[in-house]
Amino acid sequence: MKKILFIQTAFIGDAILSLPAIQKLKEKYSDCEINVLCIPQSKEIFDASPYVSKTIVLDKKKNHKSLFASFKLGRELKKDNYTSIYSSHRSFRTALIVFLTGVKDTFGFNNSSLKYLYKNLVEYKPQEHEIQRNLDLIGFNYQADDWQIIPEISVDKIIQEKISAFINGKNIKNNFIAIAPGSVWETKKYPKEYFEIIIDHFLNKGLQILLIGGEKDKYLCNFIVEKFSQNVFDASGLFSIIESIELLKHSIILLSNDSAPTHFGMCAEIKVLTLYCSTVPGFGFFPYNKKSRYLSFNDLDCKPCGIHGHHKCPINTFDCGKKLLPAVVISTMEEMIND
Repeated sequence: MKKILFIQTAFIGDAILSLPAIQKLKEKYSDCEINVLCIPQSKEIFDASPYVSKTIVLDKKKNHKSLFASFKLGRELKKDNYTSIYSSHRSFRTALIVFLTGVKDTFGFNNSSLKYLYKNLVEYKPQEHEIQRNLDLIGFNYQADDWQIIPEISVDKIIQEKISAFINGKNIKNNFIAIAPGSVWETKKYPKEYFEIIIDHFLNKGLQILLIGGEKDKYLCNFIVEKFSQNVFDASGLFSIIESIELLKHSIILLSNDSAPTHFGMCAEIKVLTLYCSTVPGFGFFPYNKKSRYLSFNDLDCKPCGIHGHHKCPINTFDCGKKLLPAVVISTMEEMIND
C-alpha cells in the first residue's frame, strides 16, 4: 500500500486549493494512505477532508520555529516510512524536512528552495490557477476545464445544527448576501465606505446582509454593521473555517476581497464575486466555479504592487481600490443573483 505525505504549510486559502489534488491522488491510488503536513491554522481543513487519514502540524511560530526543531521533525517523519512525498510548499524549511525523511520518491516545484533535494521536479506555471499547479504536481492530466474541481469537506450534523440555530435565532432568511470585508493585508481590502454603499443598495431591494470574517475582522465588521439599523448581521469571529463554509451554503452570493473566504465559497459551491485591489486574478487564486466572477481595475501602472499585498499603499493613492467603483460591483452582483 502506498503511504503518501502531502505538504502544504502556507495560508488557509492555499490549503483549501490543495484539496482537489489530494482527492485525485486518492482516486488514483484508492488503497493509499494520505497524510498531510500543515500549519495549525489549516489543520481543521485537512481534518475535514474525507481523503486525508492524518494531519501532522508544523508550527513555524512556536514548536518548530528553529532549524533544529525542523530537523527533528524531518527525522520523526522518517519513521513513518512514506513511499512518496508531494510538496506544494516551496520553502527552504520544507525542502530540508523532505530531505531528512529519506523518502526517495519526492515531488516538488522547479522554483522551490533547494529544489535539487527533490527527486522529481515539476514545472511551476505562474500563469495557471493554483488548483492546476497542484494537479501538475501530482501528475494529473486535465483537459479544458477538467481542473475546476470543487474541494470536498465533510460537515457533521453538530455543525449543521449550530449554523441552523444561528440563522433561525437571528431570523435570517436563506437568500441573504454574505460579505467578507476583511483581509490580512490592508491593500487587499476594498474601501469600507464602498461596502456600505453596496449594502445600502441591496437592503433597499429587501435583502439581508451577513458579514463574515475571523476574530481580527471584528472591528471592521462591527464598524460597518453600526452604520445600519436593521437586516445587517455580524458573524465575524463566531465560527470556525468549516462552520463558515456551512454558513455560506445558506447564502445566495458571497462578495469577498482576494482572501481566504473566496475559497470558502468554492467549498460551499456558491456564487462568489471576488474584488481585486492591489493584487490580480492572474496570480492564480480567483474563484473558479462556473457560478462565480471577479472584478479588478487594471488600468494602473502600479498594479500589482506585490504578491500578497501591503499594510499600506506604497504610493499613498490606493487607486486600485478606489477606482473599482461600487456601481460596477452592484451591477455585477445583480447579474449574478438573477442568473
